[in-house]
Amino acid sequence: MAGTLPAPSVTDDYAQRVTKDLSENKGEQERVRAELARLQSELAELETSEALLTKIQEVLGGAPKPRTEGKSKAAAVPAARTNKETPTGKGRKSGQAGAQKKASPRKPGEPTWLDRTTAYLADQSEPKSAVEVASALAEAHRERTAPVPIVRNALEQGVAQGRVERSKQGRSVFYTSIAAEAPQSPDPAQS
Repeated sequence: MAGTLPAPSVTDDYAQRVTKDLSENKGEQERVRAELARLQSELAELETSEALLTKIQEVLGGAPKPRTEGKSKAAAVPAARTNKETPTGKGRKSGQAGAQKKASPRKPGEPTWLDRTTAYLADQSEPKSAVEVASALAEAHRERTAPVPIVRNALEQGVAQGRVERSKQGRSVFYTSIAAEAPQSPDPAQS
């Protein structure tokens, strides 16, 4: 054993690899910085050309497009939603006008939207979308209006209660009355 050379240690191998990786990383950073500087320079030239062309367009009598400042800094990121912008409307301050239409209130003894939607679907021979149901009900009941989301909610409530059946065709959703599809009871005279 006196003639064998000692094997390099694992630590030395890792140290060499880390040194090599670090050197490659620094080289890549320099390459990206150079590319970024080139792109920023190119963007500045394009912005200068845009400003010049906009002035020429104004002189020629064309309407210039409004220029959005800050485009060159970073891509625009949408602002976070605030409570008043939540889709459900929860968190909305009282007295603040909502952008959504509200259904007109139901008078005592008047049928619910669920009753109206299922009655309408029972008279139909083919499936209808929520938009079709809402527009038909709006024509039939002008005294009481409801936007499509209200009608859609009533239809979904009917699905949950087993009064309405929902079917999908691609991205479209159609509703039919289950009562309209129920098979007729056999005639006792035929038995």
